[in-house]
Formats: sequence, C-alpha cells, structure tokens
Amino acid sequence: MSEGAPAAPAATPVRRLGALFGAVVAPTSFVSALLYYFGYWHVYWFFAYFGVNSTVLDFGTVDYLMRSLDALFIPMVVVAAGGLAAFWGHDLLRTRIAAGPEPRLLRYALPTVAATGLLLTLGGLYSVVDRRFFLNHHLVAAPLSLASGVILLAYALHLHRTVTRAAPPGGPAPPGSTEPPPDGEDPPPPPSPAPRPEWAALAEWAVVFVLIGLGLVWAANDYAAAVGRGRAQQLVDELPYSDTTVLYSEHGLSLTAPGVRETHCRDADSAYHYRYDGLVLILQSANQYVLIPQDWALSTGVALVLPRSDAVRLEFAPYGSRVSAGRSPAC
Repeated sequence: MSEGAPAAPAATPVRRLGALFGAVVAPTSFVSALLYYFGYWHVYWFFAYFGVNSTVLDFGTVDYLMRSLDALFIPMVVVAAGGLAAFWGHDLLRTRIAAGPEPRLLRYALPTVAATGLLLTLGGLYSVVDRRFFLNHHLVAAPLSLASGVILLAYALHLHRTVTRAAPPGGPAPPGSTEPPPDGEDPPPPPSPAPRPEWAALAEWAVVFVLIGLGLVWAANDYAAAVGRGRAQQLVDELPYSDTTVLYSEHGLSLTAPGVRETHCRDADSAYHYRYDGLVLILQSANQYVLIPQDWALSTGVALVLPRSDAVRLEFAPYGSRVSAGRSPAC
C-alpha cells in the first residue's frame, strides 16, 4: 500500500461471517436447494388435497423449482419491501445519532423495541415446543414471531452499542476512586471496557442469523403448503367451467368415480373399445396422467393416476363443446 493511502476498513463480524458461509456453501447451490424445498412442499400439499401422494408422480428438479415461484413470490415481495423500509429507517436514525446528543425518542424506543422483541421471540420459541399455542393456529404467525422478535432484539442491542460508542467522553469517576479531581479539571473518563473477542462476535451473529433464517424458512414452508392447498381448491372451484378430457382405452378401466361415464364403443374395428367422459386432466408428469372427475368433491372425489401408453388416448374439448350426458357417442 502506498504511503498516505487510506487504510482499508476492518472487516465487521457480519462480513466475516458472510465470507465464511460463502466459502463453505456455494450461494447458487444454497438458493437452488431452498427453491427445491419450497417447490416440493407446494406440490406435496397440492396433490394431497386430492388424495394423491406426489412422490409417485416422479417430479424433476425443474418442476419443483418452477412451482416454488408460485409459493415464494408474495413472501419475497413482502420481505424485500420490509427490508427496504427498515434500511431507510435505520439510516435516518443513524444520522440523528451522529448529529448530536441521544434523541429523546431513542430513550423510549430502545426499551420498547427490546421488550417487544423479547415477547415475540419467546412466543415463537414456545410455539416450537407447544403446537397447541395460539400462534400456531394462524398462518405463519409463529415463525414470523420468532424471526421478527430476534431481529428486534438484535437491532435494540445494536442501537445500544452505537449510542454507547457515540457518547461524549467524561462522566462519573471510575469505580473505587475516592479522590476528587483538582479544581478546574474535568473528571477522568471511565475506563473503556475490554474489546470483545472476535469469536464471540461471530458466534453472536451466527446465532442471530440461524434463528432468523429458521423462522423465515418455517414461515415460507407454511405459506407454500397453504398456497398448494389454495391452488387445489381454486382448481376444484373452476371444474364446472373447465375444459373436458375424454379418455379412450383399449380395455375397460372399471372407473366408478362420480360423474364419470363409461361408453362401450360399438365399432368392433376401433383401436379403443372404451370411452370415458366427465374427466379433467390436471397434470401429466413422468409418463403418468393425473385426472379427476368434473364433479369432484372433497367428501366423495377420487383422483386417477394412469400410465401414459399406447393403450390409452386423451382427447380434449373446450367447455362449450362438451358432450351431453344423454348422448352415446360412437368411438
């Protein structure tokens, strides 16, 4: 470094922790794993609503990653907007602290923020050990209580340390000093506390980030499950107005689902001897079809998982051209 050049700022514990995490876990792999995780639970709860175990559908990584966007869009927007507002608010408060004495608002804000953070943290932690706690009865209330509580506690401690460092020198005599200062001289400043070991600062921030991260992952997981069930309910509500799927099969499938009509084809030379009306295709994955009746209901509905092969054929018709129930179509 050339003479007179400004010294590089010392790395903060947060930066050191980020560098350590990046050296252990590749950021791209970490983000991909999270997206896969949320997409998996979105898919799981979507098909669980129809009584289908999603593991039999053999989804691929791309399928889960694409589904995760539906589950994470709103949480990411909310977290980004909240983070931006928090950064702007902190910048304004930091400017006030640097401009002069401790603002009067800060005297009341620090205890309030710390007390609120403590209550929220305790509520989130108690929700982990007692699933009957009232926070668990509301969507993402328990995980957000934990994450936001830890954030508030960490921020209150950060403000306290910032204000302490910004305090002017001087103050009461050091503990144990009984001799008054000479006339006309300011009392000596209290002794500075010993600097914290670097490992202690790293461990503190690691615990903070782990608790916040677990709370946010927990919240996103619950939200992904709720979105999966919500999308399934939305699909059921739209069934009466959805396009129909006609299933042709070489052999009888003995489908007895409510609203599904089986027709034996009259043409002996037909490649497909059975036709089934009243179905809706909701997915084709890993050479399997997932169909449900158009009259599907939660209490009586069933879902059909059929292998994709030459023995079956699907024909799609828009809502306006559905075959009426009384018609006996020829195959």
